[in-house]
Amino acid sequence: MNDTVITDQRGAMRLVFTLGLGALSASLATRVLDPLVPALSAEFLVRPETVALLASAFALPYALVQPVLGPVGDALGKQRIIAICLTALTIALLACALAPTVETMFIARLLSGVAAGGTIPLMLAIFGDRVPIAFRQVAMSRLLVFAIIGQISGGALAGVLAPYIGWRGVVGLCAAAAFLALVVLKLGTRGSSEPRGTFDLSLALRRYRMIIANPLAQACYIGVFVEGGLVYGFFPHLAEELTRRGLGGVAEAGFSIAAFGIGGVGYGLLAPVLVRRLGNANMIRVGGVLLAIGLLGVATMPATVLVAGACLVLGLGFFMMHNSIQTRVTEVAPTARGSAVALHAFSFFMGQSLGPVVFGFGQGLVGTLATLAASGLGIILVAFWLANRRAVPQPA
Repeated sequence: MNDTVITDQRGAMRLVFTLGLGALSASLATRVLDPLVPALSAEFLVRPETVALLASAFALPYALVQPVLGPVGDALGKQRIIAICLTALTIALLACALAPTVETMFIARLLSGVAAGGTIPLMLAIFGDRVPIAFRQVAMSRLLVFAIIGQISGGALAGVLAPYIGWRGVVGLCAAAAFLALVVLKLGTRGSSEPRGTFDLSLALRRYRMIIANPLAQACYIGVFVEGGLVYGFFPHLAEELTRRGLGGVAEAGFSIAAFGIGGVGYGLLAPVLVRRLGNANMIRVGGVLLAIGLLGVATMPATVLVAGACLVLGLGFFMMHNSIQTRVTEVAPTARGSAVALHAFSFFMGQSLGPVVFGFGQGLVGTLATLAASGLGIILVAFWLANRRAVPQPA
């Protein structure tokens, strides 16, 4: 894999398969602990609310490392940084699986978040560099299918396999997936070359100033920040909420999270038709409406299968909106896509890291129904505001 521009969809699909397992393994690590909160709480003898913060312990460093890895990838080579980060992710996940205390578990999750931060955002930047805009959103949606499968596998494997191999075994499987992704990347890029430059801090800061000054970039970053917080804030609390309502527990939460991912896979399969029929702005609007419907469904459905159905709708809406924003971001700064996409990921994961905390606060203050209803209203408002934003992309 080098920096040659791809001229056909077949070449774009080859790029998807070269990078796809890395996207899958990073997503697997992101969501795998969500349905295991009760089991971790019991083993480490801490409150479920504390264990739920392991989601933030992954998402926050993932976000904070983006402003560093973006320009480093632009300067030293995105492919090289992805390989280094997959190596580090493998090691960090092994440490997570062997953690003897909740404190060491938090440290291992922090390191996992840092390592995972150098995977999907830089992969999306590579698509921006090499895939023409005419079929970029569809190609990126295919990469997202791999990431979504990781989310499905994370929730489903955790719920199904934890009773047999324990949560440590489940996390160990995540480490194995990251190592396999590294091998596939190395084999897929064997014999290729990638330009190597030098990292210039002043240039990186200048590019960031120009990107942030772009109104299109500002709208995209605000949109994904809110999206990440409102959509992902309730996932770590889902198992506890289902238990409280008598609708199940860890396994049912895992299946519901998997249904969210299945909705995303549905988007990946429908993307060519949706992009052609709706266009970017309407994809954001429709996605926001579906997100609100899904959030209300999670709050009100009286049976586990219906909650899972609501999560499926949630997944379809989320990936419609999110992939459309990602495509816009790849055009914000054509000469510094690593930096532009890094700020996108930074904003999104900052929202994710704060989401569980804010959701828990709202849940305690006004209850689950009101908190999810407010989240749905918020996502609709942001979606329609963002869809109407227009700006001419500026080179950075």
